[in-house]
Amino acid sequence: MVHGYSALVLGSTGLVGQHLLEQLLKDEQYTSVTSLSRSMPMVDDASALTDKLNIVLSSLDNMADHQNVFDVDHVYVCLGTTIKQAGSKAQFKKVDHDYVVLAAQLAQAAQCKRFVWVSSVGADASSSSFYLRTKGKVEETIMKLQTQSGNKTQFIHVNPSLLLGERDTFRLAETVAGYLGKWFGWLMIGPLRKYRPVHASDVANWMRHPQQPTNG
Repeated sequence: MVHGYSALVLGSTGLVGQHLLEQLLKDEQYTSVTSLSRSMPMVDDASALTDKLNIVLSSLDNMADHQNVFDVDHVYVCLGTTIKQAGSKAQFKKVDHDYVVLAAQLAQAAQCKRFVWVSSVGADASSSSFYLRTKGKVEETIMKLQTQSGNKTQFIHVNPSLLLGERDTFRLAETVAGYLGKWFGWLMIGPLRKYRPVHASDVANWMRHPQQPTNG
């Protein structure tokens, strides 16, 4: 049954975002998918560029200038970087915290039905790890929006562990950890299960079906 949902994806050129975009384009429940990014997303089906996918090219620094693209049913945020890749803690925070929180605020203002974003296993606003503390503060800030009077948006975060998949940039630590995880992940059972490496395509699927159980 076709419901005719519309969706917005931020971070569609990243590891999870690419998989999510492909899944949304193939999902018959969605009749319109918009990508807001600074570069062209990669899609397998070129016909989707004219049929179902709307591309808005812009720096996320100008996100607030594109309030209209948040007028959709579901907003998906797959933004994320590393301190090394960002160049500094300040730039990392800008991408992983500021952009995500702003997107949530814009989605709420547009009264979208669902806002789903990628956080991290172990996210904790009081963590000694800058990475996990930043992720935790995002969760803390956005979930406060959920309690605001008149709020019509459901806010959901998924918390994957190490992401598996082909990246545009090589990350030695993640490559080694991913290799070990493939061989020894089965040892992570019970409370440790949430730390198992997970493929980016599975994370994308969790985002589309957040009511289903995940490994985290």
